[in-house]
Amino acid sequence: MSQLPSIDIENDVAHDATRRSFLKNSLLLSGGLTIALQLPGCSKPEQAASGTGPRTGENFVEINAWLHIGYDSVVTFLCDRSEMGQGVYTALPTLIAEELGVEPSVIKIEFAPPGAPYVNSLLGVQATGGSTSVRDAWQKLRMAGAEARERLLTAAAKTLNTKPGLCRVLNNGVAFGDKVVLFGQIVDAAAALPKPVNVELKPSRDFKYLGKELQRFDTAAKVDGSAQFGIDVRLPGMLYAALAQSPVLGGTVKSFQADKAKAMPGVREVLQTASGVVVVADGWWQAKQARDALVVQWDAGANAKLSNATISAGLKFAAGTAISVRREGDIDAALKAPKARVDAIYELPLLAHATLEPQNCTVEFRADGCHVYAPTQVQGLAQAAAAKAAGLPEAQVHVHTTFLGGGYGRRLETDFIGAAVEAAKVVKKPVKLLWTREDDMTHDYYRPPARDTVTGAFGNDDRLNAFKLTLVGPSITSRWAPAVVANGALDPFAVEAAQNFPYNVPNLQIDYLQQEIGINVGYWRSVSHALNCFVVEGFIDELAVDAREDPYKFRRNLLWKHKEPRWQNALDFAARKAGWGEAPKGHFQGIALMSGYDTYMAQVFEISVVSNKIKIHRIVCAVDCGQMVNPSIVTAQAEGSIIFGLSAALFGEINIEGGQVKERNFDSYRSLRINETPPIEVHLMSSDDKPGGMGEPAVALVAPALCNAIHAATGRRLRSLPILKQGFTI
Repeated sequence: MSQLPSIDIENDVAHDATRRSFLKNSLLLSGGLTIALQLPGCSKPEQAASGTGPRTGENFVEINAWLHIGYDSVVTFLCDRSEMGQGVYTALPTLIAEELGVEPSVIKIEFAPPGAPYVNSLLGVQATGGSTSVRDAWQKLRMAGAEARERLLTAAAKTLNTKPGLCRVLNNGVAFGDKVVLFGQIVDAAAALPKPVNVELKPSRDFKYLGKELQRFDTAAKVDGSAQFGIDVRLPGMLYAALAQSPVLGGTVKSFQADKAKAMPGVREVLQTASGVVVVADGWWQAKQARDALVVQWDAGANAKLSNATISAGLKFAAGTAISVRREGDIDAALKAPKARVDAIYELPLLAHATLEPQNCTVEFRADGCHVYAPTQVQGLAQAAAAKAAGLPEAQVHVHTTFLGGGYGRRLETDFIGAAVEAAKVVKKPVKLLWTREDDMTHDYYRPPARDTVTGAFGNDDRLNAFKLTLVGPSITSRWAPAVVANGALDPFAVEAAQNFPYNVPNLQIDYLQQEIGINVGYWRSVSHALNCFVVEGFIDELAVDAREDPYKFRRNLLWKHKEPRWQNALDFAARKAGWGEAPKGHFQGIALMSGYDTYMAQVFEISVVSNKIKIHRIVCAVDCGQMVNPSIVTAQAEGSIIFGLSAALFGEINIEGGQVKERNFDSYRSLRINETPPIEVHLMSSDDKPGGMGEPAVALVAPALCNAIHAATGRRLRSLPILKQGFTI
């Protein structure tokens, strides 16, 4: 994709007639050249302003909700998912290009505004999460490209006086023999045609781009600095804001004294908002310094005595009626007189998202309403949050999505939007609100903790006869999407990687007991897959050891190949690639298996431990994610997920005392460093199955596979995290 010119967003927000005329003339005169006056990574204001999706403009025609074709013959894809490093900026236009018949690199990409066409069918809202982007788009965007192709071929055939089947699509036009008609010449006619019927999609054997390792389209812009993240947005006359929030989670403002802050250089305004006290100044450092000079009296509220100890006690003594997740056989009878029984408790801590880019939002009020520039995963919810803060109808709030400097589920929340809107409304100028790293770390929607009890029992034939698991923890969904769990319905996002328990055990019982902890928790990369895979795969390993069987063979023997072939194939593939059972002397292996997001995956860790110092020699990951759009992105996602999961397994923990989070920055909330990163091998399995998600599943396997390897090396069974809190070092 041609790189866009490095021009500040300041130059893209004027909407006078002179500029529009200049743009129109430039585009019409440019032929095949696109003159793009916005930076990559930010939706175009003229389109984001519609509020209901793209429309026909002066220089383009909408072919469908995802495709615009300009009179200059440039094809523009409205990307309906947020790009936070996972590769949708490349993968999704490739789906369009494959069926449209153009090279993916010629497609211009902009982010879509909020709107009904962009609702994620797998989540029910316009959101980027749950490793759903390609899964949701696989048929939808290919069909959008195919329908556009049929319209263009039909319109071109009329112009060229031939049949559509005799024409072929070029990168910027349609050809019949040596005759070519440019897209721009037929785009009006194409758009006016009725929706094509019985459009056939290409079979996979005919794919030209899908399944191929194409270069990512966002890499160059991110390397040269032209990509627009939320933190990069600059608007003419923009002011900056810093937000004071209660140090106690959930606390509120009782009163504040701002005389000293108001007297500081550059300070324009100090105001109380729904989330705290905002200082607005000419520069961000001025705003931050003045914020720190505020004297605020906080009402700590119900969490004044909240701590890790009280949270753990609440989970331990959780009361209430558990919801049945799965029941097979007669678990009570199987546990009455087993030949051998194993019981365990697994515990997991709160975790922060720790996105590299702290939360931020830029807001400007204009004649047509409120414009919000934000690195968000939820355009529709961001629009609603801004509308509430602004006191405007949602149609008058225009969300401009930027690139996200990390998401991991954190930007499924909208808590960083309201204060920016309130501040901009008061000062009547554009305002960028930026959180500090400490703000971000201490006011996250943390991954839930868990305390799970599990029992396994063997029958007289020495086979595993019973498996009982009770998951205990808070529900994210009860806050984020209460309708999903209305009337006592099971939270599907709390039982992932447990509900689909694959092993053949005659008597099985899995329950979920919701226990809230006093603070809001949020979706964290892999959600409850990471929680539940840890207990399931850790305990399966325990049972293998108790049965004196090889952990890989024990798992394999419990899988029904005719029922679970993809599980078994992933397990076998990982074991084979890792050389299971053939590790060098002094090296030990651990294995874990999981299916999530329609992807089947197994990981093997090869480690050594000397004087409690862990050295990870090798991580092998086998991936069956169905058909792949871009194998290099799949590999990168697996590698990144493993590093993310390894950081959490080794170091990750949020500690609360007196309602306040103790970890404030990366010095106390560690991430894996480059020199600490072990060799990672990702092995992709060929498949004709529908695509699975890749943004998250590899995260969940890291902790159990590593802890199983630690047990093999030391005989110590780790049932709680982080690992380095258990007396180990790296």
